[in-house]
Amino acid sequence: MSYNILKGKKGIIFGALDEKSIAWKVAKRAHEEGAEFVLTNAPLAMRMGEIKRLAEECNAEIIPADATSVEDLENLFTKAQEILGGKIDFVLHSIGMSPNIRKGKTYGDLNYEWFLKTLDISALSFHKVMHVAEKQDAMNEWGSIVALSYIAAQRVFPDYTDMSQAKAVLESIARNYGYRLGKQKKVRVNTISQSPTKTTAGTGVGGFDAFYEYADKMSPLGNASAEACADYCITLFSDLTKLVTMQNLMHDGGFSSMGISEDIVDMISK
Repeated sequence: MSYNILKGKKGIIFGALDEKSIAWKVAKRAHEEGAEFVLTNAPLAMRMGEIKRLAEECNAEIIPADATSVEDLENLFTKAQEILGGKIDFVLHSIGMSPNIRKGKTYGDLNYEWFLKTLDISALSFHKVMHVAEKQDAMNEWGSIVALSYIAAQRVFPDYTDMSQAKAVLESIARNYGYRLGKQKKVRVNTISQSPTKTTAGTGVGGFDAFYEYADKMSPLGNASAEACADYCITLFSDLTKLVTMQNLMHDGGFSSMGISEDIVDMISK
């Protein structure tokens, strides 16, 4: 159901790879709610994904950009404002990648050059996005910037390895830049700590099926789906959440408040 709550708003959506992506779902919902936006991803990810189909469905233009490159981001924000005919109201940062996870490295055997790349892609890119937006004065007052996180920033999930540190840095950046942009232009900055979600990136983490099943059994409402996360993002882009900022918002069916559940007890007892 559409409520038209983003009518007239202009945005940039990072990270839509394929129809399993949360960013893909956000783009579809934003379009339904009346927003105009550009889509962006790294050139390599764009070649691997299906972003052109999404752009056609949402009547959106694509601007390739490596989010770790300030130069690429400067071009992105400049062109986005030209295409959309004004400043930006919302940004979704849905970017995360660990070469160590992709190469099967355990936490005690990390490649540190790859670790730095994990941090750059998955966390520092968020700082760079806001740095460029600030320097270009690209955000409208009361705009909204959202990044996707995971509870491994606070708790130990062994197979998540160096992505745990990346998400912790991401959340810290959101708080610190949230203060800065809030004071300057009333722009709010938040992260969403999402349930394990069956995206292309998520399922690439070792032990994902166990993560997913455990979280589902622990959560009184079950795991939050990608579609539900998209709905939540839309509320944060809207004017209905104008005073929510510098928060890490748990969107996990109640998982983060649980100690143990009856389903887990039953499973262990068997």
